[in-house]
Amino acid sequence: MTGTFEKAAFSAPIDQNEVKELWRQEGFDFGIFRDPPGQEWNDFVHGTDEYVLVAQGNLTISVGIESADCQPGDLVRIPRGISHSLKTTSPSGSVWFYGYGHWGKNT
Repeated sequence: MTGTFEKAAFSAPIDQNEVKELWRQEGFDFGIFRDPPGQEWNDFVHGTDEYVLVAQGNLTISVGIESADCQPGDLVRIPRGISHSLKTTSPSGSVWFYGYGHWGKNT
């Protein structure tokens, strides 16, 4: 695992099947959220590690004390046990991929 925020980790448009397969190889599942403008997910904590990849739109994402404005292609690594929040900031809403697993499990 590298840093929390990896800008432009994937080229837009994002290939959903490529991401799903890469995460599967690491032992992570794959899901999609489609959020309206202004949607907020605040102060979540999980017992697993999590990936978030912005596919469309813009989000402000906070992980612990770090925060970044994220756009399509930006990858966020959220370690288990760390509080995190996401807010859709684009007027057209957002689409983002997420996956839960454990880093290092299958690598």
